Amino acid sequence: MQNVSRPRRGFTLIELLVVIAIIAVLIALLLPAVQAAREAARRSQCVNNLKQLGLAVHNYADKNNCFPLKDMYPNASNYSCGWSSSWPLAVLPGLEQQAMFDAFNFVFTVQGANWDTGCTNGNGFKNSTVGRAQIATLLCPSENLAVHPDMTNGGMGTMNYYGNAGGPGVISTHSGTIVPNHSGIATTIGSGYGAGGPVTFAAVVDGTSNTALFSEKLYGVGPSGPAFTAGSINAKRGLFPQPAAIAHDTGDPANALSFINKCKSTPASTASASSYSGLSWTSAYPPYTVMNAYTHFGAPNSLACANDNAVWGGPSASLPPTSNHSGGVNVGFADGSVKFIKDSVNLQTWWALGTKYGGEVVSADAY
Repeated sequence: MQNVSRPRRGFTLIELLVVIAIIAVLIALLLPAVQAAREAARRSQCVNNLKQLGLAVHNYADKNNCFPLKDMYPNASNYSCGWSSSWPLAVLPGLEQQAMFDAFNFVFTVQGANWDTGCTNGNGFKNSTVGRAQIATLLCPSENLAVHPDMTNGGMGTMNYYGNAGGPGVISTHSGTIVPNHSGIATTIGSGYGAGGPVTFAAVVDGTSNTALFSEKLYGVGPSGPAFTAGSINAKRGLFPQPAAIAHDTGDPANALSFINKCKSTPASTASASSYSGLSWTSAYPPYTVMNAYTHFGAPNSLACANDNAVWGGPSASLPPTSNHSGGVNVGFADGSVKFIKDSVNLQTWWALGTKYGGEVVSADAY
């Protein structure tokens, strides 16, 4: 009997290419969905962080009858040292960080010539252990961890959450909820920069559900970090100078709009004046608003611009919150709620959410 050979089974080259093409299409469709799911989880964690901060502030207010100050000096009459303690230190007990709070020496400031020496009398008291610690609640999971801030000054712990310093400074400075002490403003900035704190719940006459408490901001790359321009991927991490100065505290919204329009038209080749945001979660100083606070001036995720204290960003600068979330930022309100504010929010609405006593009426569907 003659054997009949059977045809070999297999795929032709064309069939293999079709299968590969189909797999590639499926992967192309699946990856964005996976990335979106991961970002949704990160954004949810960011919301939770802001809620934890809001709860910690309420616990602080229950004991002290006010919101924490943006800057806390060991001696209200002595500012010769320059640096002070930042607001996150005040709420550490509410973040289940009592041991960290107890370990910090409030008598001497955390930052001196090399970021961790006491400087009031040169005795060398240090807070390097606390200063270098990284508090997870202060970091947004969507932050790009590959963009580390400058670590040449001691490697201090960073942060992504900032206090609301208030609405446009060219209208009214320090009109927010996390502001410097009044005496600190008068001594280090000048008496014309608003009343300052401490801020009580009674002072939030616009309502705690209509007044921002915290938002998020991408941290800077530090004084020794890579240089970048207004058109670069790191533009949201910097502060850009505006040559045409606008007086602060004029009470004129037209000045505010003029400044924002000039900031928007910053040439892409313009180099940043600084990139110091969030380099040390324990350090602060009233004139340097950009270190631990933001302003309700430019819309979320817009460029930060200043014409006063251009390197550090003063209280009349436009220091908007920024994030890697798509289309906006998370904002924690004084009542403890957290809402997502889009980049396209109406500027007047955005300004109103930043002031505690502006008297504006903001409807729930306005943002």
